[in-house]
Amino acid sequence: MTAVQARSTPRLQPPEPDLLRFDRTERLVHWTTAMLFLTVLFTGASLYAGPVSQLVGRRDLVRSVHVIAGLCLPLPFLLGVVGRWGRRLRSDVERLNRWSIDDRRWWRRAKRSDAQLGKFNPGQKLNATFIAAAVVVMIASGSMMKWFEPFPDSWRTGATFVHDWFALGLWLAIGGHVWFALRDADALRAMLHGTIPARWARAHRPRWYEEETGNPANRLKNP
Repeated sequence: MTAVQARSTPRLQPPEPDLLRFDRTERLVHWTTAMLFLTVLFTGASLYAGPVSQLVGRRDLVRSVHVIAGLCLPLPFLLGVVGRWGRRLRSDVERLNRWSIDDRRWWRRAKRSDAQLGKFNPGQKLNATFIAAAVVVMIASGSMMKWFEPFPDSWRTGATFVHDWFALGLWLAIGGHVWFALRDADALRAMLHGTIPARWARAHRPRWYEEETGNPANRLKNP
């Protein structure tokens, strides 16, 4: 090969290693919480819908499982966020609570492609905020419904109303979360195995990519 040919031959970029998106603690907290939520939602639905309740049977057992699973909802997060093993989870909680100009730009479809997003997009941040608030509200209202003796009738009626509507909101929020996850195989793999391709980060989370690698996100063309 001549010197001219060598100069004209493009240099192939070595493949980038995958990035760690969620560590073992974060994945364990996510899937444990997901199982508790599914248990709460399906047992609650069976208690709410008469025909389903008759089909399932053992209503007292279903109610007990519903209450226990509901009270346990905060435990995976609380156990996961403490100690050295919770360092990345605590960092992600901080990310979810920070909103930037690019997050606001993301909501406007015409400017969405220009948004330099961090690890989470605004939809994920809003969903996480709603889920966290719903856990608190559902435990508080459910406790009033379960141990109702100290509370006046108006409180118990209000608690039932709030509990039912937040349950509907959770069905919609979790259903949307699952739908979006199934549409993005790379993001789903990250929650299953922890890592995600660098090309995905460059294309969808450029600011996070730069934080993780120290390289500009536009140094390579996104495939």
